Amino acid sequence: MITFEHVSKIYSNGVRGLQDVNLTIGNGEFVSIIGLSGAGKSTFLRSINRLNDITEGEVCVNGRSVTKAGKKELRAIRRRIGMISQNFNLVKRSTVQKNVLSGRLGYYSTWKSILGIFSKEDYELANDALERVGLLDKLHSRSDELSGGQQQRVSIARTLVQQADIILADEPVASLDPITTQKIMQDLKQINQTMGKTVIVNIHSVQLAKQFSSRIIGFKSGCVVFDGTPEKLGGKELTEIYGRNILEEKEGAQDEA
Repeated sequence: MITFEHVSKIYSNGVRGLQDVNLTIGNGEFVSIIGLSGAGKSTFLRSINRLNDITEGEVCVNGRSVTKAGKKELRAIRRRIGMISQNFNLVKRSTVQKNVLSGRLGYYSTWKSILGIFSKEDYELANDALERVGLLDKLHSRSDELSGGQQQRVSIARTLVQQADIILADEPVASLDPITTQKIMQDLKQINQTMGKTVIVNIHSVQLAKQFSSRIIGFKSGCVVFDGTPEKLGGKELTEIYGRNILEEKEGAQDEA
């Protein structure tokens, strides 16, 4: 469970990334975060694993304070939080297997991490994760030989090998074509439903948010202005988030075409 209690973030230039955010995300939810660019979506997501330090309030994960955690405890908390980004964050010249195995590094001492020493169980975890995302046949391929969609699936497999309970995805489909986008979102949904992982996705597409999420949180100027099910996200709510009903405009444009 993730809790935000009176969380605010003010950047050094005075910009408010978050303003008095209070919410709880339960285990096993699939949550989409929507809003305009600069609304606070990425700040919110990166506050969960403290890639962004907050200015006020407290963030807790499974009852443990991320905000107050020292280095050792923060490292332990982060082991259980996987991160998927728009640019995949893979070592392009390394094999798919090595990139996936890097999800285990948080469980080892510094010298073992440097040497890349992994157990038989780690290799089995990597094989299982790659099979789950349909890439076991790419085990020994270089990552830069893969398509964008395949690289993103490698990053998903890495979070599975990490045995993360929470998967944070920051615009994971922004650079992908529509068909591959559907595949990646379906992979994340399947992992959420079959493995009970909590999935939180920052996403620009309201249609995808409504299609795959069990809950949608809308941000505007660092504030939560919507928090509910996809069914409750209508024209009035979209206007509050975006300043206009963007779904209605898109449907109108499609009708004209």
